Amino acid sequence: MTSPICVALDTPDLDRALTLTAAVSGHAGYVKIGMELFYAHGHAGYEAVARAGVPVFLDLKLHDIPNTVAQGLTSLMTMAPRPAIINIHAGAGAPTMQAARAAIDALDGDKPKLIALTVLTSLAADDISEIGYDPALETRQLVIQQAELAKACGLDGVVCSPLEARAIKQACGANFLTVVPGIRPASADVQDQKRIATPVDARRNGADVLVIGRAITGANDPAAAIAEIAEDLKEACV
Repeated sequence: MTSPICVALDTPDLDRALTLTAAVSGHAGYVKIGMELFYAHGHAGYEAVARAGVPVFLDLKLHDIPNTVAQGLTSLMTMAPRPAIINIHAGAGAPTMQAARAAIDALDGDKPKLIALTVLTSLAADDISEIGYDPALETRQLVIQQAELAKACGLDGVVCSPLEARAIKQACGANFLTVVPGIRPASADVQDQKRIATPVDARRNGADVLVIGRAITGANDPAAAIAEIAEDLKEACV
């Protein structure tokens, strides 16, 4: 069984990313490559990490018109090995999600899980209202609505907060993937996240993949930090 822990390599330093990947490889099911690393090192940086052998969640949050996102995905899929998971924005709308699905389906060989980002975990109800969403629409309702649209467009899952994972499973089915940032061990600082949970609570609430960054990568001993989280999950989720 693949570990649910995805370690966020949120650094522009490729050597550090490789060191962290080696340190956590015994307990990580995935590592996440996001904007910081990819924008600094591009395809070559991605491939250096991916060749280390831990499956990659490529977290670039593509958000544009349908053709641009589809062509972007096609370009990204020339990298080897391909990511295990890649995401686009649900907010780009159904035509973009459908075009992205078609681009992935057209690939030969291994295909990544294609998921949609819903509402960022750094946003709370006031923030969502401020950027123009109906203030009467609860955050959870908005996230579930976006998840249902992503499923209707053929996507494999969504990025959501741990507070919405169970409701998404109920709305979209047990096999619909929930990739969940905003994970903080009980002893960790909240930092810039608002809709959060501990690793154990998130798993119990329906999270399939737990994206954990600074609680592991900022620890004095990242290998020990991830081992402790893995042990907590093992004991809590038997």
